[in-house]
Amino acid sequence: MLTEERYATILKILDEKKAVTVLELTKILNSSESTIRRDLTALHQSGKLYKVYGGATSIDNNYSTREEDVTTKHDMHMNEKATIAKAAAAMVERNDFVYIDAGTTTELMIEHLTESHATYVTNGIIHATKLVTRGFKVFVIGGELKETTAAMIGTEAMNNLRSYNFTKGFFGVNGISTKSGFSTPDSSEGLVKSEALSRCKKAFVLADNSKFNKISPITFANISCATIITTTLTDKKYLDYTNIIEVNENHDLYSNI
Repeated sequence: MLTEERYATILKILDEKKAVTVLELTKILNSSESTIRRDLTALHQSGKLYKVYGGATSIDNNYSTREEDVTTKHDMHMNEKATIAKAAAAMVERNDFVYIDAGTTTELMIEHLTESHATYVTNGIIHATKLVTRGFKVFVIGGELKETTAAMIGTEAMNNLRSYNFTKGFFGVNGISTKSGFSTPDSSEGLVKSEALSRCKKAFVLADNSKFNKISPITFANISCATIITTTLTDKKYLDYTNIIEVNENHDLYSNI
């Protein structure tokens, strides 16, 4: 396939999917990774797409390739996050085997947990420290430590997760859309999220309003795979795609389940 033909195909894919990985493009275009990376660099430099870690995204204001560090994210949308976190914590029941994903809203959830007869598993170093300090039984997923989110990622983390079967799981997210589901900027962290979520009998995604109608480069689950816990849902179309639990500052729950 000629270079210009590859360019046209890549842009057509991004017009439809909005985000694509290098691995996907190597299979679709039957080209090497080095060729695809050169193509993405050229298209990025010409302003036709955004080249991101592991792939590319469409140029669109709804697409977010940036990931803030833990400290920065902790200070964003704090009131919403605190309301969501408290509601999520109340869902943990006696004898639950709970997965808590790394993330700022899931971190806030820990201070509201009261169920001491549950067991907690996390890939978040900050989360693990807070859990054990509060006297809970906790297991930490092993692997490579990602500096920006203080999360364990990589092959070892994936292998650890495959031995677990969780009754409930609580996950952070960077973007939610009806087309691209739940998404995150980093492919390695996305793989861990995907594996953990697939091991949960019930999965919950904790999302403030800023996460809706946004897409990050890596989809880690279809939108129907988890119940979303949020505050007031402004875009009602999401009610047609998955279960939504809305919670207000008085901690009243409204659900379409």
